[in-house]
Amino acid sequence: MEVEQMQRSFLEYTSALFREGFLDSQFNQLQQLQDESNPDFVLEVVSLFFEDSQRLLNDLTLALELQNVDFKKIDAHVHQLKGSSASIGAQRVKNSCIAFRSSCEDQNGQECMRCLQQVKEEYLLVKAKLEALLRLEQQIVAAGGAIPMLN
Repeated sequence: MEVEQMQRSFLEYTSALFREGFLDSQFNQLQQLQDESNPDFVLEVVSLFFEDSQRLLNDLTLALELQNVDFKKIDAHVHQLKGSSASIGAQRVKNSCIAFRSSCEDQNGQECMRCLQQVKEEYLLVKAKLEALLRLEQQIVAAGGAIPMLN
């Protein structure tokens, strides 16, 4: 695939991620911080998000399986995940965390389990979509092209 076609695909795919609510303007801001002096900035930030999110989701799963659920601890983990999601523009994960925190406040274990599943689903979706976007970005750079920006 030629560079121009890859750049068009990148813009179309990125637009779809915004249209479908996976990403918000915070992701645009991340992209704007990437330049020649820091060409892997988005990749590095998103990779840290993946690592951090996976750890938090594992911690949440374990915490909800305990006999005596510590809802304050769960809420702290969800709050951290919400912040991480917001910082990279993962809008649907962030929104799922907001509902999850409400269930923590109500100390509703069953609802927290349902919310955890929802957060995991949204996380896995955005992870797959961001991985595809980053692969396309790397292909464009490898072919000698510049990463296009949405207006």
